[in-house]
Order: sequence, then structure tokens, then C-alpha cells
Amino acid sequence: MTIHVVGNVCVDTSFRLERLPQPGETLNATAAGEGVGGKGANQAAAAARTGACVTLWAPVGRDATGDRMESLLSTEISDLRLSRLDLSSDRSVILIDRHGENVIITAAGCAEAFNPLTMCPLASTWSAGDMLLMQGNLGADVTVQCLEAARGAGLFTVLNPSPLASDAPDLSAVSLLIINRPEAEALTGETSADRAADRLRARGAATVIVTLGSEGVLVLDASSRLHIPAEKREAVDASGAGDCFAGTLAGLLAQRATLADAARLATRAAGIAVGRAGTLASFPTSAELAALTKTLKLENV
Repeated sequence: MTIHVVGNVCVDTSFRLERLPQPGETLNATAAGEGVGGKGANQAAAAARTGACVTLWAPVGRDATGDRMESLLSTEISDLRLSRLDLSSDRSVILIDRHGENVIITAAGCAEAFNPLTMCPLASTWSAGDMLLMQGNLGADVTVQCLEAARGAGLFTVLNPSPLASDAPDLSAVSLLIINRPEAEALTGETSADRAADRLRARGAATVIVTLGSEGVLVLDASSRLHIPAEKREAVDASGAGDCFAGTLAGLLAQRATLADAARLATRAAGIAVGRAGTLASFPTSAELAALTKTLKLENV
């Protein structure tokens, strides 16, 4: 099974602060850094580190920044399908306080202009039984079209609709929805993760996972409801933890792990990422994920 990750790539510029600024306030950062990021790139890299077969379809600008991101991503993802657009490559600015909380601002011109069904051979490359993994950075209509085309072609479809569009996404072609608690509340009006998950399944998603930060995750499908607690860790930087979870989960599912086992290991992987600085740089390595997988197998003996 190949995981076709369709999403965005951007340059992440991060600033570490004692606290997040108030409107109109200027603060000096305690540290700063820059690296490749974007939810599509992050999730593709996390999936690839599990050993899954991953293809990343994403847009970048026809500029030096796009060249640099392609070079960096080629070390993580062997099948890299980047479409070059006549725009500046996308970028994000991430502010992180001393508790690991973050604020992210993204300039996403390439992602907003990208239609993989018309700009690249995505639909002629995937096969029945493959997986499509998407996020919320592309246009809402394009995302729905991709999900519908993939579901019609016999793919398992995974949607992590972050950042949320202004309109509620159509979930009728979604096999698995991965969403955090604030986003689930925004879509349903429910403060309870359980009630929100029920409503999201009623809207069409076959399976729903609500990530709950330090409280773990809720997994809901047609036959079961499972709460998986998170291990207690000191938070250093929460940026990218959701991408780490989604990519790791998808990679394990593509290798025939059960949903429960994949969710348990992905929760641990995200916990490791929260305890480290950076976004993609904080994700567990391939060796660390292999060790976690062995531990999970021993627990199930």
C-alpha cells in the first residue's frame, strides 16, 4: 500500500519566547530557527519514518526556497512529487512560549492555488487499496474533490482538516477523520469530545479520532469507543505534534497495524515530539519508532 500525502510544504521560521505577545507588543525571542515544514510535508515524513511507502504531492514556488525545501525533503521521502508554481514558496512563522504553547501564521499562496487532480498525475498514479492523506491547507473544494475521487477509486481516505476552513468540510468521502478537540468543538458546537465524535460520525466520517493533547486520544468507529491516555511529559514545543500523530498513525495503518495499536503508538510518538524543540526535527526517528513498535508488540503478547 502506498500513502499518497497531498498537502503543503513551507519554510518554518520559529521564535521561542518567555510568553506570547499581546496585541501591539514587541518581545525579544530567546531563540530562533528555520527549517522545512508544512502539514503535508510533516505528515509525509512522519509516515515515511514508520517504514511505510509514501508519495508526497505538494506545491512549491519556482524559487530558491523551493529548491532548498526539495533538497531537504528528499532525505526524508523517496517519492517526492513537487509541483512548481509561479508564486513565492509558502512559509510559516511559529511563536512558542516557555510552556510549549504556540501560535502559527502561514502564508499559503502555493497551497491555495494547488489542484493535484489537474496539475499533476495523482489520479493516474494511485491504485485501489492505497491511502490518501490530506489536511486543511488546500482549497476546501479541491480537498473534497480529491477525497471523492480517491474514495471512488477504492482508496482509504484520511482527513486531518487543519487549519479549518470557514465552512464545515464534507465528510461523506472520509474513511478516517483525525481532528483535535478545539476543531471538533468548532465544527459541532460540542464541548464533549465524545459527543463531538458522535456528531462527526453522523456527518459521514466512518471513523473519528479526536486528539486531546495531554489527555490522549479518543477513537470512535462503528463498533467501539476507545480512550487512549497520553504519557505524562514536560511540554517543550507542541508545534507539529498533531502532524506527528497523523503521519505516524497513517504509516502504521498502511502496514496493517490495527487502529487501536496504531493510535497507541502514534500517541507515544506525539508525546516524544512535544518534549523536544522544533517541528519536524522533534519527531521520533525511524529507529525510535521501530523500538516503540517492538514495545507495543510485547505489550500485546
